This record gives sequence, C-alpha cells and structure tokens, in this order.
Amino acid sequence: MSTPAELDDQSLARAVEQNAADLLLRMGAAGGGHARDGDVVWSLGGSPVDYHNAVVGADLEADAADSAIAESRELLARAALPGTWHVGPSMRPLDLPARLEAAGFAADGDEPGMAASLDRMVEHRVPGIDIETVSDARALSEWVEALGSGFGEGPREAEWVGEVFDRMGLGHPDLRLVLARRNDRVVGTATVFFSSGVAGLYFVSTVPEARRQGVGAFLTRGAMAAARDAGARHVVLTSAAAGRPLYESLGFRQVCTIRLYTWRPS
Repeated sequence: MSTPAELDDQSLARAVEQNAADLLLRMGAAGGGHARDGDVVWSLGGSPVDYHNAVVGADLEADAADSAIAESRELLARAALPGTWHVGPSMRPLDLPARLEAAGFAADGDEPGMAASLDRMVEHRVPGIDIETVSDARALSEWVEALGSGFGEGPREAEWVGEVFDRMGLGHPDLRLVLARRNDRVVGTATVFFSSGVAGLYFVSTVPEARRQGVGAFLTRGAMAAARDAGARHVVLTSAAAGRPLYESLGFRQVCTIRLYTWRPS
C-alpha cells in the first residue's frame, strides 16, 4: 500500500475513526449483520458482543438524530442483542451523547484514539519469543484460544472473531493476524487491518501467565513491523485507558477520543 509520509492530527483522527469503522463493518457483514449506509452507518445484529454490533458513522441533522437512534435500538431489541454507538469527533449532531443517553444507551467509557509513525519505529527483540502470521486453521485455533484467555468478553468474543476472520479470508491482503509464540505456546495476539491509508492495530492481548514480561510490547512492535513491511507509513488504534502507557512507550500519541454508548436488552 502507498500512504503519505506525514499526516496532520486531524487526518490521523479521521483515520482512527474510518479504519475502525471499516473493520467493524467488514466483520459485521461476515457475521450476518444488518447494514446501513448514508447519513448513519452501522452493522447491527451480526455479533453476540455489544462492541461489534456497531454504529460507526453519523452525519445527521438534529431533527433526524432521535429517529436514527430509535431505529438502531429497535433493531437490537428485535435481535435481543446489545449494541454500541462508537461516537468519534466527526459524528454529528454534536449533542449525540446526550440524545443517546436519553434513549437508554449507557455511557460505556472512552477509548483514546492513538497514532504512530512507522518511519520512527525502533526494533526490539525478546529472547525466546517469535512473531508469526496466521495462515492456516491450526494457527487460527491457537490464536483464538490465546485471545479468549484474557481479552474483552473472553472465549465467546474470541470464537466469534475467529469465525468472522476465517470467513473474511486469512489470505486477504487487507488483513494480518499476528501471534507471539514461546516454547511452542501462543502467548499473545494482534490483528493488523489496512484501510483508509493506514494500518489499524486491534485485538492486542497477552495470555495471563505471560504478562509483565515484555510480550505485549514485543508483539505490538511485530505487528507494526508487518504493517511497515506492507507499505504503511502510519499505524492507528483505540486503546483501553490501561493500555495507553504501553502504546505511548512505543511512539503512539493520542489524536482523538472515541466515546462508547451501549444499549442492552432488559
């Protein structure tokens, strides 16, 4: 892929939003979700996990926002599934958060949107750990097991993610699943997704027994190297607040905030 050598903060913030939106929409489509495009963009009903039943774009007039929110809630209610609006800086109207809360969506935390230039990446090694790209069913099964041991909602989310990535195609040029292996055991996972002129980094996890040993940083660098080798100049991600110090140590900086609003069936 060919991308600009430098992007300003506004462009990087938009890339954070759009790369994540593209991935969530692709995953939702592979999972059988209901898609909508236009003034509001979503894939709803394709996942058992709230984060992946996602509204990822909105450019709404104030008098149309409440009906769009109600429509998303009704789709989720009919499917008896939770779902989340991922409210980034480009989404309109500006009072979307207040409207979502009034409609029964609960504020579910903020994710820092972060970006790093791959031109300034520093190489690093951890003895005894190798980085691999998932290319077959056996490695995908190992990747899913490791992800499920300590990421997000655990095995339920990991199994769904593995299924949709398998449907999307492990050999797809826009997708890389990366794992860290030590003594023939997978100890960490990551995903690189190419879209919107950048590489997005997702599903970074370390199995519990390998934490605080440098595995997460080494794995993240390995995923960044895979992105750079594919021609990307910038990598973006959204992080839990607890992960921010790690990413800052690797050259990432915050360029936006993604606010999550989740509706759950009674």
